[in-house]
Amino acid sequence: MDEYIDSFLVYLTMNRGLSKNTIESYSRDISSLTVFLNERGISDPTKVSNLEIKAFFKHLRKKKLSPRSVARNIVSLKQFFRFLLTEKIITEDPLRNTVSPKPAKTLPRTLSLGEVEKLLEQPEKGKSHEASRDSAMLEVLYATGVRVSELIALELNRVNLDHGYIITLGKGSKERIVPIGDAAIRKIRNYLLDARPKLLRGRSSQYLFITSRTASKMSRQRFWSIIKNYALEAGIHSHITPHVLRHSFATHLLERGADLRVIQAMLGHSDISTTQIYTYVEKERLKHIHEKSHPRA
Repeated sequence: MDEYIDSFLVYLTMNRGLSKNTIESYSRDISSLTVFLNERGISDPTKVSNLEIKAFFKHLRKKKLSPRSVARNIVSLKQFFRFLLTEKIITEDPLRNTVSPKPAKTLPRTLSLGEVEKLLEQPEKGKSHEASRDSAMLEVLYATGVRVSELIALELNRVNLDHGYIITLGKGSKERIVPIGDAAIRKIRNYLLDARPKLLRGRSSQYLFITSRTASKMSRQRFWSIIKNYALEAGIHSHITPHVLRHSFATHLLERGADLRVIQAMLGHSDISTTQIYTYVEKERLKHIHEKSHPRA
């Protein structure tokens, strides 16, 4: 089975242009199936029937995987077996009648405008070169709504401060232009003027935001840790990730009348339905305000 998985992952990389994270997700899901099948003595994809697939998803539900995770597994396996069908390795798709469970609608966690302002103020209290970098990173993250992977991989030649925009590579290496505000421009200029040269210590780097240890981009885990520390300093004790700032960016734009299609373009969503989740966030916010404020609510 492993050789077929390798061929499939190469196909996703070369023909579909999917991101590294997406391909790793496919790989994990398919590997989970192969482990399950191996325990049943099945290593040949031509021997996989709909009964084995049903047993596998029953196994996942027993492990208490969420409907969203089960649905993702179904998508991964459907793509894999369709590939095998196209390559004429199998003659029948064992997932042909498999229906994805409808995941429960969970609203994204967001910060209030006041919480965002408190969070952005924290690095400014520091005097170190890292604090200057962190201040610019947080400001850019909230100003643009980019994914954390896009932020840490942002290169110098993709930042245009004179015209106020960045060029980022999203999922599937799709390029998009995102405007940045005056506050982000100012903080980037300050960082470039003093902190970045000190962090480089005579070395060179193509990346905008660097670490002093490697003079290269930081890891997503490191930036997540930085955000959590600043959140605690700001008195924000709820669970916070870089994606929370992305959600806050979109929600705050919508609250102030931004068009949903514009938000979709800035976030890099390929489907408008993905962006529409923020309309539910806004409806819930208005409902909460009404219940709290209306005398007959």
